[in-house]
Amino acid sequence: MDPKTEMTSVDLAALAGELSRYEGAKVDKVYLYGDDLVRFKLRDYDRGRVELLVETGDVKRCHVADPAHVPDAPGRPPEFAKTLRSRLAGGELADVAQYEFDRILTFDFERPDANTTVVAELFGEGNVAVLDETGEVQRSLETVRLKSRTVAPGSRYEYPQSRINPFDVRYEVLEARMEESDTDVVRTLATQLNMGGLYAEEFCTRAGVEKALDIADAGEAQYRAIYDAIRRMGERLRSGDLDPRVYLEDGAVVDVTPFPLEEREGMESEAYDDFNAALDAYFHRLDLTEDEEVDDSPDFEAEIAKKQRIIDQQEGAIDDFEERAEAEREKAEAVYAHYDLVADVLSTIQAAREEGRGWEEIDETFLEGADRGIPEAEAVRGVDGSEGTVDVDLDGTVVTLDAATGPEKNADRLYTEAKRIEEKKEGALAAIENTREELAAVKQRREEWEAADGDPDAEGGDEEADADGDEDDEHADVDWLSRPSIPVRQQDHWYDRFRWFETSDGFLVIGGRNADQNEELVKNYMEGRDLFCHAQAHGGPVTIVKATDPSEAARDVTIPEQSREEAAQFAVSYSSVWKDGRGAGDAYVVTPDQVSKTPESGEYIEKGGFVIRGERDYYRDMPAEVAVGVQVDPETRVIGGPPSAIEERAETTIRLTPGRFAQNDAAMKCYRELKSRFADQGFVRKVASADRIQEFLPPGESDIHEA
Repeated sequence: MDPKTEMTSVDLAALAGELSRYEGAKVDKVYLYGDDLVRFKLRDYDRGRVELLVETGDVKRCHVADPAHVPDAPGRPPEFAKTLRSRLAGGELADVAQYEFDRILTFDFERPDANTTVVAELFGEGNVAVLDETGEVQRSLETVRLKSRTVAPGSRYEYPQSRINPFDVRYEVLEARMEESDTDVVRTLATQLNMGGLYAEEFCTRAGVEKALDIADAGEAQYRAIYDAIRRMGERLRSGDLDPRVYLEDGAVVDVTPFPLEEREGMESEAYDDFNAALDAYFHRLDLTEDEEVDDSPDFEAEIAKKQRIIDQQEGAIDDFEERAEAEREKAEAVYAHYDLVADVLSTIQAAREEGRGWEEIDETFLEGADRGIPEAEAVRGVDGSEGTVDVDLDGTVVTLDAATGPEKNADRLYTEAKRIEEKKEGALAAIENTREELAAVKQRREEWEAADGDPDAEGGDEEADADGDEDDEHADVDWLSRPSIPVRQQDHWYDRFRWFETSDGFLVIGGRNADQNEELVKNYMEGRDLFCHAQAHGGPVTIVKATDPSEAARDVTIPEQSREEAAQFAVSYSSVWKDGRGAGDAYVVTPDQVSKTPESGEYIEKGGFVIRGERDYYRDMPAEVAVGVQVDPETRVIGGPPSAIEERAETTIRLTPGRFAQNDAAMKCYRELKSRFADQGFVRKVASADRIQEFLPPGESDIHEA
């Protein structure tokens, strides 16, 4: 197994308690090694010299080290170290704490002239931030500017979005989270309850629950057993009842944990008196192992692997934003679906508070009501007086409500939160594009290095290209739906920002999304041999059937009837016909010379409108119906448009007609259905998110039909 290089949230929970024994130690100096290892040299009245190390690079760790394990002091201190020295020298370590259940430790230092907080982020790219008494960042190892949070000098420090603490969760919340899942037990624990893979497996083993057990087959007996296993470990963490282990494989260290793990049973291990000593021994020996494998050549593979890990994390964050936003919308919808029950619960609390009754008394009243079988009381999972909230179970969805307001404001708050989370996703999308560019640059440097170094493997490029070409020829025979891993092959096209599809005959059709794009298409993209198509109904897109690419020279091309019909169906489907819930409509086709922006005398043309002169070719009763699907070959992407054009190009599709589901809800339903059809569900998340699918759905409400 690969050696552990990052501490877990459980590790930090165990360590924080042990580090509190050093509270009161005085700061002598602070050092920075490279750009990711910070050393705090302290003096403790009882213990003497204390060396606190925080590392945030490829290895992410924090512990007090044996002085023999500390590297020699570096040369001239950089600005970051100078800032820490100026703020901490002579100060006293006042408090050490884990932030919620995240991989973050905070160190509070006190000095007569100023207090300082040092925040160590041991997740993602890693970071150390220095904050003043107001929480303003004075300096940080890394500058972070995302829509979700900012860590930069001069700004107020922002912690990441809070996540659930499995050791504090009530049984009812655990049960609700489990019931909401659509996967197996171990993966639900790892993701929904913030445990990570190792401890999710550990709790299943301790509880005697099959890890791969499908949630649909699990019940209260399994949930109770898992909850008890979590609670027992949580009690040991809180009390400091640790029994640390360093695990070895073939003599090399591979893991360090605050307790012996049943998942590591049978492995060679070493016991330590305290967890901090175990961490110091583990990471010191890990450093020695890595030093034995020094290579003077650039480690491109490690850099590529690091960039890929970052991309994977960013993709996971994007998926998490989507799921969280959807969860908030579902909560809002649950409030409206159970409007009367929610209103009764909230009005009961408000009346009780007006009478001067305390929160504990209100909670007891609900418990008594539940015992008598009152539905509203049975739905209440608990009240929180410190926050003024009440948790209500609405048919399996537990919603936290502001007890001082009504159902409408609570639902609006949940919808607003969903929108805020979706905005964060946009920032994550921009960040991932930057990382992909950095990854491409590393790969380019590797290729240049290998070519300059005479790497014989670099000479086989043509053969590899030929082999890839042979593989492409065989793509048509591949069962992509059952393939466990699908390569992502994407590229940007000039027409991506418009509505578009390719006809059965291979002609590109583009349509405007608004009046500005309608104007742009006619002015900049419509040429002599193209066709102009529009629905007879008002409020439809300008639709252009391209005879040639804009970069190609004009040539004599006859656009087949099948392509003309598909363009007409496209124009109808994305017009007001769909919004009005009608099943069909008329469209017409003309040539570019029949389209003009010059109105008749005394008339006016609104923005996005045009005058059509001469005879029109009408296509009557074109069905309002579209298909969306995932194309795998030759590109991996979402495509959408008339079913006859889409279904032959996509690996799998879904048909839609005017109906009852809002556009964003229909997109999410399509995403879930398409995702369920592929064995490689990660591939679907990368190329066919709900947002991308929504770009191909007509404006208005839709019904979904399997193709």
